[in-house]
Amino acid sequence: MENKGITILGIESSCDDTSAAVIRDGVILSNVVASQKVHEEYGGVVPELASRAHQQNIIPVVELAIKRSGIDRSEVSAVAFTRGPGLLGSLLVGTSFAKGFSLAMNVPLIEVNHLQGHVLALFIKENGMEFNPPKFPFLCLLVSGGNSQIILVRDYLDMEVIGQTIDDAAGEAFDKCAKVMGLPYPGGPHVDKLAKEGNPLRFEFSRPRIPGLDYSFSGLKTNFLYFLRDELKKNEHFVEENKADLCASLQYTIIEILLGKLKKAAKETGVREITVAGGVSANSGLRSALVENAKKHRWNLIIPKFEYTMDNAAMIAITGYYKFLKQEFVGQNTVPFARTQL
Repeated sequence: MENKGITILGIESSCDDTSAAVIRDGVILSNVVASQKVHEEYGGVVPELASRAHQQNIIPVVELAIKRSGIDRSEVSAVAFTRGPGLLGSLLVGTSFAKGFSLAMNVPLIEVNHLQGHVLALFIKENGMEFNPPKFPFLCLLVSGGNSQIILVRDYLDMEVIGQTIDDAAGEAFDKCAKVMGLPYPGGPHVDKLAKEGNPLRFEFSRPRIPGLDYSFSGLKTNFLYFLRDELKKNEHFVEENKADLCASLQYTIIEILLGKLKKAAKETGVREITVAGGVSANSGLRSALVENAKKHRWNLIIPKFEYTMDNAAMIAITGYYKFLKQEFVGQNTVPFARTQL
């Protein structure tokens, strides 16, 4: 059979989305994501339910990704999977499937750090679309439900976390404060929508004084909770009557905290190539604040396409592609891990 290039099958199952993607020579051929609605009524992801849903979804999702890509499964050069961080039960499903596929098709196995995947999503090429990746070195603000980090990226596989949250992530602060206001899960998008109608300067919430480039969001969360508790004692309709202003003020504070450290990192490193990644980077308030700061500080800002900011297998497959080029493979004894650093 003729050599049709390096074809990577990517598997992502770190939380509550089952995803499979096919990438050939860095170009996306398919990216299928099955989301789990079951968690909405619980106001957060239930690990046991998540892993069961992955077991139901993994085979149809991979089949659909291969079908949509137009390739035959025999053309897959290697299978890349999320090894961590994430929910252990969910990760086990993706890891086990990848191992089985690797054995059955006699192709190498590539483990991918989920966080590295978010950063390398910036390098996914699309047929017929302009390709405008960041130039090395660049700074990446990685913000998601579980992570808030500033990463100095020197090369595809050479990354250093220079600032990170010491407690809660920004996405967690969005979701938990939204839950207190009675908004559905996940709360971030609902806060973003309501914030557009509110006054961001109406309420002032506490900002942490953390040295260096590290973040902290637990103080803000507590402050928000106590503020609502005190106001509700005076007026039981306080949240309903002030929802848009509460969302706008909360969002404004989180964005100010995120950008304060990012500006500091850009100044200290002298790097003006700035990118953003992770689920929270879909937030419209954060995106406009980044664009504003880019003009002001003369940054070259690159914001990824919306579908590549969420958890998806395309980012795992592209990382697998760069690891394949360096022949970074793992054995069948590889196990997933719930917590890990870059």
